[in-house]
Amino acid sequence: MSFTGGTVAASAAALREGGVSPQELLAEARAQFERVDAEVGAVLTQTWELAERQAADAQRRLREDPGAASPLCGIPVALKDVLCLEGVACTAGSRILEGFHPPYTGTAVQRLLDAGAVVIGKTNCDEFAMGSSTENSAYRPVRNPWDRSRVPGGSSGGSAAAVAAGMVPYSLGTDTGGSIRQPAALCGVVGFKPTYGRVSRYGLIAFASSLDQIGPFAHTVEDCALVYSAIAGHDPRDSTSSPTAVEDPMETLRGGIAGMRLGVPHEYFGEGLEPGVRRAVEEALRVLEGMGATLDEVSLPSTGAALSTYYIIAPAECSSNLARYDGIRFGMRKEHDALLQMYLDTRGCGFGAEVKRRIMLGTYALSSGYYDAYYRKAQKVRTVIAEEFAAAFERVDALVCATSPTVAFPLAAREDPLSMYLCDVLTLPVNLAGLPGVSLPCGMADGLPVGLQVIAPRFQDARALRVAHAYEQATGWHRARSPLVEATA
Repeated sequence: MSFTGGTVAASAAALREGGVSPQELLAEARAQFERVDAEVGAVLTQTWELAERQAADAQRRLREDPGAASPLCGIPVALKDVLCLEGVACTAGSRILEGFHPPYTGTAVQRLLDAGAVVIGKTNCDEFAMGSSTENSAYRPVRNPWDRSRVPGGSSGGSAAAVAAGMVPYSLGTDTGGSIRQPAALCGVVGFKPTYGRVSRYGLIAFASSLDQIGPFAHTVEDCALVYSAIAGHDPRDSTSSPTAVEDPMETLRGGIAGMRLGVPHEYFGEGLEPGVRRAVEEALRVLEGMGATLDEVSLPSTGAALSTYYIIAPAECSSNLARYDGIRFGMRKEHDALLQMYLDTRGCGFGAEVKRRIMLGTYALSSGYYDAYYRKAQKVRTVIAEEFAAAFERVDALVCATSPTVAFPLAAREDPLSMYLCDVLTLPVNLAGLPGVSLPCGMADGLPVGLQVIAPRFQDARALRVAHAYEQATGWHRARSPLVEATA
């Protein structure tokens, strides 16, 4: 039996029944990587020796006490290359961090290791998670497993593509303005962004600290729920980590949606939504209604201001966070006798065009004389956006809409920055409000996957997963696999 393109739940069951070993799962993952990654470019750093040791340890755990072992024990995973794993190269997709090996492991990664996960490598991403296509990686672009002439989305494109191509059954990414949900939609997999503060950011190379959140990719909502259960929870090393108790999503996952009220945001079905995406999402809404949910149209009036608000706040935080990359403490250094020139040469060579653009935008927005006009005003609009979501959730249990206004577009098709920024117009308001959101497959358009987005109130992560799971089980879209998986089946 092949587990390539399979689920976490199926692999976990087979491990406990003795139908497969962690070493065999790892061997399959490596074989698939060697077959397809030259075409896809999803993995930047391979960790096979480490994975072999972890697989042996997982085998020991399963042999000694299978009942106590986590569902993730012995199952291969890939990590976005902004997540620190002690001793393993971590570049954030940037030349400026080339050669950097973190001296510690991030909390979310450590929780996976504690569960017995087997790490096969670090995945490619837009540089410092700044992008919507994974073309901004300093090393190489990632290609979509459904069509290698197209992008996988971004910035977590490598993590999404690794799952879609069957290299691993799940992976970790990060979502600052849609960087889990948008590539999940474009690659035909499930991607979950938890409530801000629900998963510790300790050990995450920061882009925008008030927006970044770590979350999983997988083939099913159940698998994402299993991974979320392992990584969520308070961490005293992250001052933004919430002490609120984590609701076990597995307890309510199969509760169905009969009697639930689901909101359909009027503003999310406007200009820019491709006809094929609209048809797939509208069909998904009919399915949800047929399952006993009531659909209500809701309004989020400030949606039109969300894009500009995000692109003031996120670059401002980026400008602050990336000031630490100066060639002194870690990563690239361009030697020069004059200190200032060393800074200029290092940052000039080490950062790519998109990162420089956002640093300049953010520095300008924070500069004397412009702070009130831009950054302070953007924070006020952010509050209004969050209040509008809160008002909508007084009427409905969750919101449903498209994840991305388009399917995967061709590589190099969006060289204009604004056209690229518009890719996240349906996802970034969720980050501004700190809400949980999940994207899952809901159809095809022009032979490419379309994603349905489910948004829930803060800390109602289990509710978002419950709605998504109910839809998933009523349809067969989660069983579709990319050609790279089907070719090895």
